[in-house]
Amino acid sequence: MKGPVLGRERIRPDIVTGLKDRQPMSVYLASIVSLVLAALSLGPSYAHVLESLPRLTVWSRELRETTVFRRQFEWFARIGAPVDVAAIAAASALAILLYDQRATFWLVVAGAAFLAAGLAAWLALVAPANAVLATWRPGSIPSNFDVIRRRWEIGHMVVAALKLCGFVLLCMAVASSSSGDVMLFSPE
Repeated sequence: MKGPVLGRERIRPDIVTGLKDRQPMSVYLASIVSLVLAALSLGPSYAHVLESLPRLTVWSRELRETTVFRRQFEWFARIGAPVDVAAIAAASALAILLYDQRATFWLVVAGAAFLAAGLAAWLALVAPANAVLATWRPGSIPSNFDVIRRRWEIGHMVVAALKLCGFVLLCMAVASSSSGDVMLFSPE
């Protein structure tokens, strides 16, 4: 079996990747970038979900105030928003590269759609709650505190669930890709 050349030694593609057929390096790299960005997008959303039960059941209103006025979640927006958009774009680019592999293509399209739905859910559920939170001032607890808190927490749960579905679909697509081995180097 001929394989790519690394220096003077030959490397069997099936040893390098564990897959059977050759796949262009662009698909391999796009798969990795797509999975990494989807995971980075899911991470902050999952963190919100892990924090939500204590915030809803244990935290006092006064403790909750510290997260609103001390800008605890500022970096979630500064880093998270561009990563969310990049994850959708990377999954879409991967879908284009896999267009000729119909089953894998549709898994990637579905994954990208769920990631996009996660962003849309954030815009529909969390962003309006954030806009209300931005009007609050330290010292007094607004009368609509519980309603806004619940909307914010449930919104993040919905976003995380959608992103998780997108990530799992992308993982399934990459794992089930029938296109096979990655061509790490040009064959001789």
